[in-house]
Amino acid sequence: MKSKNPAVWFEIYVDDLKRAQEFYEEVLNLKLNELPTPKDVQGEMKMMAFPMDMNGEGASGTLVKMKGFDAGNNSTIVYFQSEDCAIEERKISSAGGQVFKSKQSLGEYGFMILAIDTEGNMFGVHSQK
Repeated sequence: MKSKNPAVWFEIYVDDLKRAQEFYEEVLNLKLNELPTPKDVQGEMKMMAFPMDMNGEGASGTLVKMKGFDAGNNSTIVYFQSEDCAIEERKISSAGGQVFKSKQSLGEYGFMILAIDTEGNMFGVHSQK
């Protein structure tokens, strides 16, 4: 069995989305595209996605401008791959962490949860079901 990389997604939180988009497009010589925002945070969050192949190797991610989440304060969130992120969600509190956002749909992109570890760092878990 081939082993998989545990990280599948990243988010870089920014204060000025246009400025950050221009920076990454210039430095990495690529084009970012707007990614649909989950319904429960529309108007509070905007995302610009790095190029991605959902069936390809490696991780992709987005630049994110979100109300109440400033750049530079734990401004990168790593998402770990899961069969069903509800499994990990049930384990977080008993392991000493805190669920920040319960399992939510990302439409055709699957499901996610956000949690805070024992050190105060936010991380995510992503699954297709």
